[in-house]
Amino acid sequence: MKLGYELTIEQKQQLSMTPELIQAIKILQLSNMDLFDYVQNELLENPILEEAHHDGDAEQSPVEIDIRDRIAEDDYDDGNDRQWENHSDREEYTFEQFTSAEQTLQDYLTEQLNFSRLTGRDRQICSFIIEGIDENGYLTLSMEEITTMMDTDEETVERILGYVHQMDPTGVGARSLAECLEIQLASRGELTDELEYIIENMLNDVADNRLSKIARAVGIRCEEVQQAVDLIRSLEPKPGRQFANSGESTRYVIPDIIVEKIDGEYVVSSNDSSIPRLMVSSYYKKLSGAAKQDADLNNYLTSRFNSAMWLIRSIEQRKQTIMNVAAAIVHYQEDFFEKGEKFIRTLTLKQIAEELGVHESTVSRAINGKYMQSPRGVYELKYFFSSGVPVAGGAGGLSSNSVKSIIREIIDGEDPKKPYSDQDMVALLKEKGIEISRRTVAKYREGMGILSSSKRRRY
Repeated sequence: MKLGYELTIEQKQQLSMTPELIQAIKILQLSNMDLFDYVQNELLENPILEEAHHDGDAEQSPVEIDIRDRIAEDDYDDGNDRQWENHSDREEYTFEQFTSAEQTLQDYLTEQLNFSRLTGRDRQICSFIIEGIDENGYLTLSMEEITTMMDTDEETVERILGYVHQMDPTGVGARSLAECLEIQLASRGELTDELEYIIENMLNDVADNRLSKIARAVGIRCEEVQQAVDLIRSLEPKPGRQFANSGESTRYVIPDIIVEKIDGEYVVSSNDSSIPRLMVSSYYKKLSGAAKQDADLNNYLTSRFNSAMWLIRSIEQRKQTIMNVAAAIVHYQEDFFEKGEKFIRTLTLKQIAEELGVHESTVSRAINGKYMQSPRGVYELKYFFSSGVPVAGGAGGLSSNSVKSIIREIIDGEDPKKPYSDQDMVALLKEKGIEISRRTVAKYREGMGILSSSKRRRY
């Protein structure tokens, strides 16, 4: 057996993650809004790229050309090479002129303070209290902290805090949940001794729907307790969350795919309105003469042009991939679009990947953060992918979303005085041919935010 070192040449194939491929993968998994930001950054970094402006529905598609041929063209528009022009007679409009600033809770309370009769020291203390209210509308400062910081007495602070409690939204400035609820009921003239006792001592029992225990403690009938609990649940536990910076920021969704039913068929189209259309800047055509004589300039323009064309192709490939995935989803879930949520079928990434002849990771990136606008509403593409549960005599079973819809339908039709338990729903689902465990029913119910049978019961 021969052992030793030697140099050999061999040829083999392997996948190489080039920067261009990495860019294409990144672009595919970006949402519409993220892609818009990415394109805007590329427009700043690559001088050859520019946003295409065209009238009507005329589409401009990128053309495969050689950089030398493009640079050599001389029939360019003189107006396109002006990088900046000042038109003093043209009225400029900015986005800021058409957007309004969101009002915070402190802004709203301060505005009410400005119209109040408080003056001098009282006004300063009230302003200090307002600044100590958190995003949910609760006072985070203790009485000792306020009296110490403002160098005043507790009686004065209580008097001014009572004035804050009269401000809108009702319940703001409360120091606890019980105080917040009592302020709201008092402002409506509905605070009774029974309600005050329940709020201060039995809120946990209200949350767990232990009405019989409350009735025994307060000394009233269960029907009266039910009315009292319904009234308490109608109150706002977080009066400040309707304002900006409340921790629940609004999410805006731009659908990537639009599905329309035309002549009995579902037509899938791409929503490109939020993505700038890119083209190679005609300004750089004027550099044709210099590029022929300057090797460095020619190399720079060539690299920038290749980068621009790759970006344009990657965006077009992203659009086509998402379109293909969406079209496959619509074809597979046609019963859902025709009949509703109960008829959604089980679907996996592998099924779509095999149908399109791509890898599962490609499908995963294509549906990540993408939304579809359909006749039944706006859905994330991930919504259509779900595991299933077995159905007697059925092929493939039902998706988890379909089962959740059936569970919600059962609960909506139950007798509120005798709601179905999780085990009861297992039996009802079994009658429909759906084999499912009680634990799975509980998981689906909790995922939909539906309370247990003991907490849903009404008297």
